[in-house]
Amino acid sequence: MGEKIRVGLVYGGKSGEHEVSLQTALAVMGAFDFGKYEIQPFYITKTGEWRSAGVLLAAPDSVEQLKLEGGDSSLALAPVFRGLAPAPAGESALQAAAAAAAAPEKAVDVIFPLLHGTFGEDGTIQGLLEMANIPYVGAGVLASAVGMDKITMKKVFAHEGLPQCIYRSFNRTQWEKDHTFFVMEIEVALGYPCFVKPANLGSSVGISKAKNREELIAAVELALRYDRKVVVEEFVDAREIEVSVLGNDEPRASVPGEVISGADFYDYNAKYVDGTSIMQIPADLPAETAEAVREMAIRAYLAIDGSGLSRVDFFLRRSDGQLLINEVNTMPGFTPYSMYPLMWKESGMPYRELLDTLIELALARHADKQKIHYGG
Repeated sequence: MGEKIRVGLVYGGKSGEHEVSLQTALAVMGAFDFGKYEIQPFYITKTGEWRSAGVLLAAPDSVEQLKLEGGDSSLALAPVFRGLAPAPAGESALQAAAAAAAAPEKAVDVIFPLLHGTFGEDGTIQGLLEMANIPYVGAGVLASAVGMDKITMKKVFAHEGLPQCIYRSFNRTQWEKDHTFFVMEIEVALGYPCFVKPANLGSSVGISKAKNREELIAAVELALRYDRKVVVEEFVDAREIEVSVLGNDEPRASVPGEVISGADFYDYNAKYVDGTSIMQIPADLPAETAEAVREMAIRAYLAIDGSGLSRVDFFLRRSDGQLLINEVNTMPGFTPYSMYPLMWKESGMPYRELLDTLIELALARHADKQKIHYGG
């Protein structure tokens, strides 16, 4: 058997979705084929400290083990980030890069960033990995940033001609300067109830359903704790349909699934804690509607320049059957409650094969990018 592929799993992070990331990491580690891959964990604490450990011989048993207590937080990252590693005193950056490249410890072959939300799914770590010229799983800098910022995403969808619900958006400065104006505009354009969301976050963190003016103001204040920009969306009486997309320039879509939430809406607890939501895969849809979901999902994926994977979420309005695109999630969860791998399983691709495919896509995308010439 040939040399194993060394995969660096990066998880945790300075995000409101830190715990979700740990759950995803535990599930992914348990699914990898250790006969084919070497898995090296990299944990980012809530304060931003990086901790690394040696190659895993087996998957951890618990989330607590993922926190790598006592793990190396200094030059252990040198074989990973090569030229980006800090140079020892008296040594130039070029000398440090050469030493890291020549180090006997093998560098990772590909990074799998299992980071949800801020500093992980928004293009920041993707930019770091691009600078270090390291292959990585998932969307690039642009797609990650657009996929995280709900306001920019909606503008891209509008340009693509994808139907979506009515919304309004503003930033903290605008709200503080004249919140009365925005309250009145929301009441006229959207009415109650409406949904208030931080523009840059996921997993339904910081999202509220507002049924009156008092709740709207409180919901905006909550959302502003998580981001400087807020988006407010109209309430749509609709079924929640999701589809998984996989690929680079020629992506494919899975069978659609439906989320039937046991809560007032599909919030953080419904997704990750109480498990009361029902996931119906495949969704009970007419063939033409299911095909329309897949087609729109691929259009949205290509519109943001997606690569690797994404889960695309839709509303299917009950009154007239209109499909409305909600969002593209460029790093969906892989927890036991996650739709993304379950939809691919129902489409004929089991979890382990899905991970193999994601690694292959990451390496292929990286090889393609090496054809680009920078500078002279």
